[in-house]
Amino acid sequence: QPVFSRPMFSRTNYRGVRLPTAVGLVIPMATVACSAALSMLTTLGWRPDRAGLDALSLTVTAVLGFGILGLLDDVAVDEGASGYRGHVTALLRGRLTAGSLKMVAGPAVALIVVAPFADDSAVRMLLDGALVALAANLANLFDRAPGRVAKVSLLCAGALVAGTAAAPELLGLAVVSGAVCALIVPDLREQMMLGDSGANPIGAALGLAAVLSLSPTGRTVTVVVLLALNLVSEKVSFSRVIDRVAPLRVLD
Repeated sequence: QPVFSRPMFSRTNYRGVRLPTAVGLVIPMATVACSAALSMLTTLGWRPDRAGLDALSLTVTAVLGFGILGLLDDVAVDEGASGYRGHVTALLRGRLTAGSLKMVAGPAVALIVVAPFADDSAVRMLLDGALVALAANLANLFDRAPGRVAKVSLLCAGALVAGTAAAPELLGLAVVSGAVCALIVPDLREQMMLGDSGANPIGAALGLAAVLSLSPTGRTVTVVVLLALNLVSEKVSFSRVIDRVAPLRVLD
C-alpha cells in the first residue's frame, strides 16, 4: 500500500474518487514469486507435473510482458486517443501513444509465449498469438467498474477448469487467479484499481491457458469470439449493456 499511495499512481475512478491505480502489478509479481518457489522445490528433489511447470513459466513471461505494457499505459496517460481507431490514427499522424505501443508490443509478447505450440505452422502461431493478445485487450475493456474484470476472469477460469477437467496446463492460470482473489476485496471496496497493469496480465493469462488446454478447433472458435467482442466494443459500451440486462447488472 505505501508504494501505490505515491502521487504518480493517483487516479480518479468513475465516481470521482481518488484511488491508487496499477495495483494489478501485484499479479505478475505473485506469479514470478510462485514460479521461483516451485523452481527451488524442484532442486530439492520434488518432481511436480512437467506440463504444469512449463505452463507456469510461459505464464510468467506473458504476465510480465503485458504487465509492463499495462504499467506504461497506466502511468503515461494518453490524451485524446482511445480504442483501436484512436491509437491507429495517432500512429498514422506520427504520434506514438502508450496504447499504440501496446498494440504493437502486446502481440509480439503473445507470439513468443505461443511459439512452442505452433507445430511449425505460421497460421496456428498467428491464431494462438491473436487469442492471447485479444484476451488481454478484452480484459482491459471490462475493467470499468470495481471488481468487474476480477469477477469475469474468475468465471472464465472456472469454465476452463470445468471444460478441461482441471488440466495441469492451467497451473499458471491458477496462480494468477489466486492473486486476483487476493485483490478482489479491496477492488470491490474501491480502495484501489487494478489498472491496465492488472487487467492486461489477467486477460493474457486466460488466453494462454486456453491455448495450452484447448484443442485447435476450440482455440480457433475462441479467437473468433474474442475478435468479435473486441470489434463490437468499438461501437457498443459493455457497461451500458450490463446496466440494461438485469442478471448481468446484479452480478456486476
